[in-house]
Amino acid sequence: MIRCSILFLIPGVFLFCLPPASAELELAGSRPNIILVMTDDQGMGDLSCMGNPILKTPHLDRFYAQSTRFTDFQVSPTCAPTRAALMSGRPPFEVGVSHTIFQRERLAPEVVTFPQALQQAGYATGLFGKWHLGDDDEQYLPQKRGFDEVLMHGAGGIGQYSFGDFRANTENTYFDNVLLQNDTVVRTKGFCTDLFFRSALAWIRGQQQSADPWFAFISLNAPHGPMIAPERSKKRFLEQGYDGKTAGRYGMIENIDANVGLLMEKLGEWQALENTLVIFMTDNGMAMPMIDRNGEKIAPHNAGLRGGKNSSYEGGTHVPAFWHWKGVLEEGAAIPALAAHIDLYRTFCELAGAEIPESALPPKGRSLVALLEDPQADWPDRKLFVHCGRWQPGEREQAKYVKCAVRSKRWRLVGNTQLFDIVNDPGEKKDVAARHPKIVNELRSAYDSWWQSTEPLLVNEGLPTIEPGQFYLQRLYKKQHEEACIPEWQPDGI
Repeated sequence: MIRCSILFLIPGVFLFCLPPASAELELAGSRPNIILVMTDDQGMGDLSCMGNPILKTPHLDRFYAQSTRFTDFQVSPTCAPTRAALMSGRPPFEVGVSHTIFQRERLAPEVVTFPQALQQAGYATGLFGKWHLGDDDEQYLPQKRGFDEVLMHGAGGIGQYSFGDFRANTENTYFDNVLLQNDTVVRTKGFCTDLFFRSALAWIRGQQQSADPWFAFISLNAPHGPMIAPERSKKRFLEQGYDGKTAGRYGMIENIDANVGLLMEKLGEWQALENTLVIFMTDNGMAMPMIDRNGEKIAPHNAGLRGGKNSSYEGGTHVPAFWHWKGVLEEGAAIPALAAHIDLYRTFCELAGAEIPESALPPKGRSLVALLEDPQADWPDRKLFVHCGRWQPGEREQAKYVKCAVRSKRWRLVGNTQLFDIVNDPGEKKDVAARHPKIVNELRSAYDSWWQSTEPLLVNEGLPTIEPGQFYLQRLYKKQHEEACIPEWQPDGI
């Protein structure tokens, strides 16, 4: 058996292996290492390989060129729901997640996550960066949901003290952060993205000494706002007359690109590419205001898609998904099948030879392995359901058709009334509902049935408010500070 490694990047995935070019590798049970890199609020248009005329992302462009790409990959419109779907293999409402705050981001305890399934199959697992599936109580932390090694911030973003992150991070957001390292609150040095990549690399370096496979989730908070980047990353944008927010956000993206380059360089040095699958993807559509350059207003590049983060249009849910496996997956190949975040659970388990655990909430997605072996493999049509959630307490039914969508291979029904032919009109410029009433009724009926089925599964609705300072990580910080100290921590050298 050839052992391979998987690397995930969100927006994408890399797969690397070095059998002879003519050899065929049975992917199922090949037990690769896996790296998933997922970025936060980076859309389809936020890469130069996707046509962005301002950004320079040479490392991700190279990764894109060397990858097999899912060209119709769908996620949720906001971050915690996408993360819930990844971990569970189910639509987020079906595992209790309907918001990004107010405890409505907590992943239902009944879920057995795919990292837990990988652990049971002998994988070591690590999370570096953003969790955002519950940190107000210890039982929801990633250490309890399948991760052996953890370096994380709280809440949905660094500095979000009102929703559970450490107060200290409000003072110097994205630099020199206070984080949770396994079970200890620590102080770190440097820019957050640099730290998360280097911490993941140090952990991966340690895993290379073992014969066991591993999964690393590099889950970045960037380029989520506030739009802060190192001065070196902002410099060229400011010199060219771009406003500070543009320089900060695009600086974060170019910093991510540099770190992807470092990641691939180190994997090559360590001869780890031969057994690693790498994936790059993002968690939802672009979140960026209008660009100002010397007083001129410029719409940010969105790869021709309509809408962005927290939108039920294609721009809210269609994201990059690049998969690279050297010598195994074809470079530059495109997989046109309608794939989604809910499919990663079964895909990883099939690759790892891991059994799907017994659970009250088993994964519903499909394995993508057949498509990785043959991009034109048979792939029956499906319906994917989208809702931005975020309704006010007690107003779920009133929000039923607000910011919702149903997606099939050809069609997207938005808000229960607008129909778009995505195959022929990917920018959703022409509503064709009046011409296709049967399609509208079919998608609407499917959506109504799905919506009704989720009501008993929304276990986080109506929970009491937690006041700032009373979240679990904040209480842990206070206890540790009173009993000992908050130690300085840095990853091992790479």
